[in-house]
Amino acid sequence: MPRVVELSCGPDQGGVRLDVFLAGAAAGLTRSAAQRLIAGGAVTVAGKTARPSTRLRGGEVVAVSIPDPVEGDDEARPESIPLEIVYEDRDLAVVNKARGMVVHPAAGHRGGTLVNALLARWPDIAGVGPSGRPGIVHRLDRDTSGLMVVARTAAAYEDLARQVKDRQVERQYLALVRGAPPAAGVVDAPLGRHPRDRKRMAVVTGGRPARTHFTVLERLGGASLVRARLETGRTHQIRVHMAHIGCPVLGDPVYGRRRADPPEVAGLLRGQALHAERIAFSHPADGRRLEFQAPPPADFTAALDALRAKKGGDGGAG
Repeated sequence: MPRVVELSCGPDQGGVRLDVFLAGAAAGLTRSAAQRLIAGGAVTVAGKTARPSTRLRGGEVVAVSIPDPVEGDDEARPESIPLEIVYEDRDLAVVNKARGMVVHPAAGHRGGTLVNALLARWPDIAGVGPSGRPGIVHRLDRDTSGLMVVARTAAAYEDLARQVKDRQVERQYLALVRGAPPAAGVVDAPLGRHPRDRKRMAVVTGGRPARTHFTVLERLGGASLVRARLETGRTHQIRVHMAHIGCPVLGDPVYGRRRADPPEVAGLLRGQALHAERIAFSHPADGRRLEFQAPPPADFTAALDALRAKKGGDGGAG
């Protein structure tokens, strides 16, 4: 069944084009999506079906009937999936994505994604941002846990996407890596598709510029606890960069050989030991600087504890 969203038009909005009103309202529709719905007869103003040329008088109730997607299209469907909401308001939300959750539907993952969960919690998010990825401003890999900001309106999406592009969104990660990287450093190495495996990324000549700043927080014998900060946000960036300097993320099945990880973490990690622990950005509505932090998941903590216990048992060596 279609989802019907009712919106109140304020007295000061008289004369505003209907598609412009919808694009800026809490429904979060893009202007092009609003125009398609109006043309399809899915929008009423004061109980009457609207036309594309409709301008508001002010004070009306606008009802938008958002149809369910048909089978086989690229639209995501709402699914009642638990989410850890760190913060929310009418413009945006910050979620702590669980390890193992895919961010948006794609081949092989049509359901059970973060987007499916977002649509169930906030139906008005449909139409915000690219088709099939409503609300998604930036992404995390399936097996990377941690904080993501989600846009709830078209205006918030545009502003947050600009902040990401202009490198004004601060993203900080915790990682358990193999070996002993330098105490601090910057990996400045361009990334592109692997020349022989298009599903993987690699450091390649002529790739897109990519810079990762890192600091070692703790030496753990055959591993290290590292804090990494993204200057750019390329696909798999931290995983590729740490592997590039000979210190792959523990538990990474793509860029590290899990059998070479310290035996203490065997069976503990359900994916790469990488967690987006902190995010900071400016609120798109009023410019307030917001900052959020979230601790790593239980499997990450268990692996860290096991490594600490082994190091302690070795008398602090390493």
